[in-house]
Formats: sequence, C-alpha cells, structure tokens
Amino acid sequence: MKRYRKGDDWFDDFDSFFFEDMEEQFQRMRRSMERMFSDIQPDQMQMDEPFVYGFSMRVGPDGKPVFQEFGNTRQELSTENVQPKGREPLTDVCERENKYFVTLELPGVDKKDIDLVLTEKDITIDVQKQDRTYHKQVTFSTKVDPDSAKATYKNGVLDIALDKVQERKEGKKISID
Repeated sequence: MKRYRKGDDWFDDFDSFFFEDMEEQFQRMRRSMERMFSDIQPDQMQMDEPFVYGFSMRVGPDGKPVFQEFGNTRQELSTENVQPKGREPLTDVCERENKYFVTLELPGVDKKDIDLVLTEKDITIDVQKQDRTYHKQVTFSTKVDPDSAKATYKNGVLDIALDKVQERKEGKKISID
C-alpha cells in the first residue's frame, strides 16, 4: 500500500485508478451489448420506444436479498419475433402476516387507463395508452381475498393492499349418531 505524505498529490493516483477502471468497465459493457445485438435483425426489433431495463433489490421476509427485474428489453432481445405486452413497471411486493402490499410505478398514465384484474392467486395490471403501455402479473405465494383489495393511485404510483385468505387450522366438528 502506498503511503502519502503532506504535499503528495493522491488525486493523481485516485484519478488514474478510478477512471481507468470505469473506462474498462464501460468498454466491457459496450462489447457485451454489441454481442447481444449482433444476432438480432433490425426488422425484429421494436424501435418505437426506448430500451428500458433495471432491477430492484430488497430484503425478503427470510432476511435474504430479493432481486426483481423490470423494463422492456428481455422480450425484445429474443431472436423470436414476439410482441411484448408492454413495459414491465418497477414493482415492490411486501408480504406481512395477514396482508400483501403491492406498489407499482406507472408514470405518465391516468387512473382511468389502468386495468386491474385480481384473482385468488395473482394480480394483473395492464395500461394501454398510445404513448405508454405497461404490463405486470404478480403471483402470490398464498391465496388472497379479491374482495378485500383497496387500490389508490397518486403521482404515478399505484398502491394495492389486500388480505390473505386465512386457512383454517382447526377441523370441523361433527356430531356422532
């Protein structure tokens, strides 16, 4: 490890280490993207909206990290000519003892444009606007009560709260004849 004395310019070492490493990472990422797109024919790509890809990370109920992808690139990067249903919004699902809380970011849409369908096992969100389309299906690990759902939409954020179906642990009493 290099030691610095008063008057030494440690910025030069930091600059060369940090920015050279960043440049190397950028070049590696560029080469990787070129390989990804080299197999795709231009007529197979949807160029009418930008490529969006990202992921979110949160800590799950078991204390382990949970990664979730969002965006529209996974479907469009396939070599098959598959039409995506829409951009996948950033979604957060929080599970509590007797409830689920689902939060989705849907910027640029009105409340009336959101189509929300809920079953005992999952929830499907679709937005079909001329300039923005979103699609997301969230599957729950336990059954939920669709009648308990409460949804609010404000400033591009859709919040949904719903109750889990409480499974009976006790048996049913019957009479003996």
